[in-house]
Amino acid sequence: MSVIRITKHFDFETAHALYGYDGKCKNIHGHSYQLFVTIIGTPIDDFNHVKNGMVLDFGDLKHIVKSEIVDVFDHATVLNEKSPHKELAEKIKGHSPKVILVDYQPTSENMLIDFAERIQKKLPNSVTLHSLKLYETQNSYAEWFADDQKH
Repeated sequence: MSVIRITKHFDFETAHALYGYDGKCKNIHGHSYQLFVTIIGTPIDDFNHVKNGMVLDFGDLKHIVKSEIVDVFDHATVLNEKSPHKELAEKIKGHSPKVILVDYQPTSENMLIDFAERIQKKLPNSVTLHSLKLYETQNSYAEWFADDQKH
């Protein structure tokens, strides 16, 4: 049976700030993120199975990514808890309660590492997370590939 990759696209809005950065991104600002999630597996080959011919139902992948990533990060402000931004987070929570403190600098690169861990924990054993692509702007993106993590 052939191995197939399927990809689903997600959009969400998130604000962040990069503590200690030497450019404009040290200020709180937002992005319209586009996330592409690609999984890999063998299509189900069982005529009696309700998901026959599918690697994973796109709806099931949507549910996983929506609950683990989109619902969490959409319209949130993401700040590094290991920086003085932790104090800033406490100050703004009263006016904007959807603040996420992470244990990393909230760059696209580090967000992908976090997203990969969250998604992998929820995928069924029959499929594997192959790659993630996160557009921060229309012409700038970061990518995560499972194969690269094996080195």
